[in-house]
Amino acid sequence: MLAGEGGECLINGLFMGNDRQHLDNYMLVEHAAPHCASRQFYNGILDDLAHGVFHGRIIVHKDAQKTDAKQTNRNLLLSDDARIDTKPQLEIYADDVKCTHGATIGQIEENALFYLRSRGIDEISARKLLLLAFSNECLDRMAPSGARDHVEKLIHAHLLQIANSVKHLPDTARLEDKGRNVEEIG
Repeated sequence: MLAGEGGECLINGLFMGNDRQHLDNYMLVEHAAPHCASRQFYNGILDDLAHGVFHGRIIVHKDAQKTDAKQTNRNLLLSDDARIDTKPQLEIYADDVKCTHGATIGQIEENALFYLRSRGIDEISARKLLLLAFSNECLDRMAPSGARDHVEKLIHAHLLQIANSVKHLPDTARLEDKGRNVEEIG
């Protein structure tokens, strides 16, 4: 609830699911005072039979003039059986506001994967790099701290697991993480 004039909030999230996991994300931001700003950025990565839900709701009350609100939900589905239900929602009762919302659902871009593979990067490392770039949108909004470092390690471990579980790779192609990062690959 943004109840004081000039209030601001940032809701930044990343969810990753695999197997038969169900991940349910619900956010509500209410703008009750004028000149407030809110940002919701939520990214999801789903594999196997995982099911994700994003329901983000922004309410702008009548007296919350000059509100600036943005809501974005971006999702990657890594298997044909993964599902996402996304519902970005705006309820606006004021008439002098700047509000946007949107959602995207896609897959790893084959052209980007081909580009990395053509540069000598193995498929697992290429997939992990693309997933890491997608995840870093959320990490980049976090201030450097011990908490950020911990979250980054968790993301790296989970992304390697996802990248390594590609269904069409033969067992001999599944490798351990070589620790490569974007700077080393060039």
